[in-house]
Amino acid sequence: MTTTPTDQPDVTIDAYRRRIVVEAATDTRIDAELADDLHHFRVVLHHDGTVVTHITGEGVRHPWDTCPAAASELLALVGAPMEERMGAAAKHANPKANCTHMFDLAALAMTQAWRSVHGAPDDPSRRRRQYDVELPMRLDADNCVRPRLWRDGDLLLDWRLQTRPDGGRTIVSPEPYASVPFDRGFFPWTATALDPDTGEAAFVLRRACNIGMGRGMDLDNVPVATEFADIMLGVCYTMQPGVIEIAHRRVGATRDYATRPDAIFDDG
Repeated sequence: MTTTPTDQPDVTIDAYRRRIVVEAATDTRIDAELADDLHHFRVVLHHDGTVVTHITGEGVRHPWDTCPAAASELLALVGAPMEERMGAAAKHANPKANCTHMFDLAALAMTQAWRSVHGAPDDPSRRRRQYDVELPMRLDADNCVRPRLWRDGDLLLDWRLQTRPDGGRTIVSPEPYASVPFDRGFFPWTATALDPDTGEAAFVLRRACNIGMGRGMDLDNVPVATEFADIMLGVCYTMQPGVIEIAHRRVGATRDYATRPDAIFDDG
């Protein structure tokens, strides 16, 4: 990762970390990769400059043995037109029928494909974009944490996220994110309140804030996905009826990158 001299990730704190890289490998191919404590996925998207022509997904490291099979669901995106705003993918495939993380990568790959065709020739993000997220685990005196997101090495988003008495969460600063509905309705808000690039980054950080809650949980003590049925039934491919009943934990798949963010893609 290339970061500015100041405001770099703080490797002295207990934090969940996530990295996403989307890159135009050729004029018609986008490689996308995501890793964090709990996951490591890859997606390769092919396009003809206008629409998706083929797409594949790979589970490198994943929490349930059923996760890789979700890659077949991505084929619903074949023929979908690329758009500047990240929400294009959800118009053509059901996110909840997919692996959340492969689907997010596919959506990001589609916007990267759009940038590779329509972006300014001197803009480095036309070829490659990298996101890095840091979510500290410890709450401060106001029940807040400070999730931060870097894009291509530069600090872009720096939130204070407060846990409410009802268990929900609210962004308390800065504007324009303060008091935006965080638990439901956040993504539609980004589509109207933010430009496409900022909305994409805000989506990435918000997703990481939700997924990062799994850090510190002893998930290896949850051997079957049905133990999560009360709270997660239907939220993703593995949690769909017909799949959740046969999904088993991949023991040992969790990692800790708090002090070594640059090793996040190296675990295999």
